[in-house]
Amino acid sequence: MEVIEEMNNAEILERGIEDFRELQEYMLLAKKEKATETYAKLKKKYISLKALLTSLGVNMSDIDEIKE
Repeated sequence: MEVIEEMNNAEILERGIEDFRELQEYMLLAKKEKATETYAKLKKKYISLKALLTSLGVNMSDIDEIKE
């Protein structure tokens, strides 16, 4: 039988924020390298992750470097 660990809300938020920051780093790099297809793909994930974090009550103004 497989044991599944539950993540508490703080861990979920922490992971989401870390993922969001990492995603933004990749977006900025793709933009710098003029990798437009890569940037467009990352932007879709960025929008979804931003919507999720916003719905969880995260104040995005402090962590959103892209601001799209």
